[in-house]
Amino acid sequence: QVQLVESGGGLVQAGGSLRLSCAASGSIFSRNDMGWYRQAPGKQRELVASIVSGGSTNYADSVKGRFTISRDNAKNTVYLQMNSLKPEDTAVYYCNAKFVQGILPYSYWGQGTQVTVSS
Repeated sequence: QVQLVESGGGLVQAGGSLRLSCAASGSIFSRNDMGWYRQAPGKQRELVASIVSGGSTNYADSVKGRFTISRDNAKNTVYLQMNSLKPEDTAVYYCNAKFVQGILPYSYWGQGTQVTVSS
């Protein structure tokens, strides 16, 4: 069973920074494609950033140049550095892990961490 535990959310003023962490266990982390998603009230969950096992990254247009996703395979942890935060970044942020075992795809979610950006 894969477990993902997020941390690092909180309340910050616009223009500030936060770093989210997601610690994974129960799988071969280095083989996982990892992602950060967010869901604001009344909106659908959306992809914020992703990093595949090989290290390539992808970002939503709304966060390009402000957010950076990274991973430390030795610590089984993925990070999301968020700079120049805006009120519209307010949401619950979720960590996601995807991998294939045999021919079966798997996807796991963390419990989420609240990020609130005040204007």
